[in-house]
Amino acid sequence: MKKRKKKGNSVKLKAWLIVLLIPIAVTVFTLTAIIWTGLKHPEIIKKSAQTLLDIQDRHIGTTIPEEYIPIYQEAGEAYGVPWTLLAAHHRIETRFSTMDPLLSPVGAEGHMQFMPCTFVGWSYPGCKGLGKGVIPEKDKTDPEIIKKYGGYGVDANGDGIADPYDIEDAVFSAANYLSKSGAASGKYEQAIYQYNHSEKYVEDVLWFFEEFELYREEMENTS
Repeated sequence: MKKRKKKGNSVKLKAWLIVLLIPIAVTVFTLTAIIWTGLKHPEIIKKSAQTLLDIQDRHIGTTIPEEYIPIYQEAGEAYGVPWTLLAAHHRIETRFSTMDPLLSPVGAEGHMQFMPCTFVGWSYPGCKGLGKGVIPEKDKTDPEIIKKYGGYGVDANGDGIADPYDIEDAVFSAANYLSKSGAASGKYEQAIYQYNHSEKYVEDVLWFFEEFELYREEMENTS
């Protein structure tokens, strides 16, 4: 009788060990699979990590700074584009002007990150490639030069200078560009893509655009 009881206890012990070891085995197998996948296909791990970062980034900074809203609204009304679209571009381009400096590695300038040739006009002598161009500083902000060469830069505050580093000029210039790229007729994806030739960029701007449209509706309902 004692031997049977001992044998029964041994079976129960083995059963408990199996129950305890199964989760450990699954975890080890999963980690091994992840490491193996990372070694064989690092692009998969990189893509997954980037997706998580993108989701996190989207949900950070979805509140529009109040001081910019009147500027978006005036520019949007002037060029027939939703002011929330301008806010979305501002958020994506410079995180509402919190990036320092407001100059990208490829030469995009100011609050709304204009390439100099887009701001001044691609027909300006020396404009080629990605659009950094060879443009004297005095010509970059001259409304007459911009008008002559078909640029999108705007002197919004009437000080005689169209400056991508001035928030009003920058937002009005972006509204001008987006309007002429199709946003004024509701072709938002087309206009956004024209602003930056990237499907990812279009997706990100549209996401914030939709978020800010909800914000606008809430503002209007509570006013």
